[in-house]
Amino acid sequence: MKHLLKLLDLSTEEIIDLLNLADQLKYERNHHIPHPHLQGKTLGMIFQKASTRTRVSFETGMVQLGGYPLFLSSNDLQIGRGEPVQDTARVLSRYLDGIMIRTFAQQEVEDLAQYGSIPIINGLTDFCHPCQVLADLMTIREYKGSFQGLKMCYIGDGNNMANSLIVGGLKVGMEVSIACPDAYQPDQKVLEFANANGGFTMTNRPEEAAAGADVIFTDVWASMGQEGEAEQRKLAFAGFQVNDTVLAAANPEAMVQHCLPAHRGEEITASVFEAHAKEIFDEAENRLHAQKAVLVKLMG
Repeated sequence: MKHLLKLLDLSTEEIIDLLNLADQLKYERNHHIPHPHLQGKTLGMIFQKASTRTRVSFETGMVQLGGYPLFLSSNDLQIGRGEPVQDTARVLSRYLDGIMIRTFAQQEVEDLAQYGSIPIINGLTDFCHPCQVLADLMTIREYKGSFQGLKMCYIGDGNNMANSLIVGGLKVGMEVSIACPDAYQPDQKVLEFANANGGFTMTNRPEEAAAGADVIFTDVWASMGQEGEAEQRKLAFAGFQVNDTVLAAANPEAMVQHCLPAHRGEEITASVFEAHAKEIFDEAENRLHAQKAVLVKLMG
């Protein structure tokens, strides 16, 4: 494993290996055992999209690992003024030990990896969100003990979260079901992988997808960059809310997960969110531990 560009690139063994390391680092952090695996290493963090969890968790994680995080806003970089990504990649490779980038186009992340000579971590693109889904898988295993025999359900937009959850869920051996409007399906490449893998179903009926589910995911209806479509999306997703009706179809012990920020009253009701808040904020915390595992694996 040289980079973390998308979960499609990782084997089941590599994913489990990262989750095991994340568990270990979380244990050490909770027991105040120092782990300066990245002493003297520097991570450049390029942000072309705003962030709360990604920025704070990567910065904090690097400091806890003994390294140094460098926040690089696209407003401050030549990349934001037209320098080709391949030139930025080659220059930053001379200064840094790794790059985390949060941007729009998946191709930009792939190009950084192709032209640079240091590890590249995808902090989010329009195509996928591998760091979030590693934290999600970590949380599911914490609560359920194993992935064996579990069914994961995602309800909402077939966006970057849906893409990564489908791939991650199937790769660790869960059954995966997804409910989304016909016009908002996941990426074709992901659907090809899912259909070839088996254990995958897609429908436009949320209760059908949620039937017998052990963990239910959702995400905002309009992601960053889609604010102009918000009203149109509210209409399209009107029946795709995670609410008591959907939960009644799932297993009684079903978890609820949300990558945050959450729009209560839209993709999830306030009552369901608050009833599952501990699981959701454990999931948010696990971004820190899962990403530290990625940093150690790639830069250690």
